[in-house]
Amino acid sequence: MQIAILLYDRFTALDAVGPYETLAPLPGAETVFVAEQAGPVRNDRGSLALVAEKSFAEVTRPDIVVVPGAPPEAVEPHLAGGPLLDWLRAVDVMTTWTTSVCTGSLLLGAAGLLRGRRATSHWLALDELRGFGATPTAQRVVMDRKYVTAAGVSAGIDMGLTLAGEIAGDRHAESVQLLLEYDPQLPYDAGSPRTAPAELVEYFRAKGVPQG
Repeated sequence: MQIAILLYDRFTALDAVGPYETLAPLPGAETVFVAEQAGPVRNDRGSLALVAEKSFAEVTRPDIVVVPGAPPEAVEPHLAGGPLLDWLRAVDVMTTWTTSVCTGSLLLGAAGLLRGRRATSHWLALDELRGFGATPTAQRVVMDRKYVTAAGVSAGIDMGLTLAGEIAGDRHAESVQLLLEYDPQLPYDAGSPRTAPAELVEYFRAKGVPQG
């Protein structure tokens, strides 16, 4: 089972690493980071790089695709077309699961893969899914047939665990969660626009800059 995690310039690191940590333990999994060209790819802060071992041309039949998000200035150049969307369309024909984290769902939408489907994204980008024919759904993880989308950044961990359970069963996913000690005991209740201070939510709505 090949799991291809997409990298592109200024991707958000946790969007890629969260699913990597939760999906890589799947039995028989081969996890590969892939980009238009093989080599290091820098994240949205520019201070960290992950290495794409393979190029698009070398990964043509992955079983699972994971598309991380990024800030708007990194996502928008791809929305009109190009090699990234071409690769997504091509491999989606063969995938068992096509997934995204945060604004990565906008890339799936731009590739035409979410039309008529329920999907989620970062809360600041959620309504943008309508422009791609998707139905925005404000849930942390949304499954619509083989398409699994996660909300903002940290939700990629939840998406990975959800998918791991679908593929290998609840006991496997519980084991992964336990070994990661993924047991959030949050110091603040501000992780959602439903619970965060209203003035903070309005500030970021006015700023309009979702993170990946």
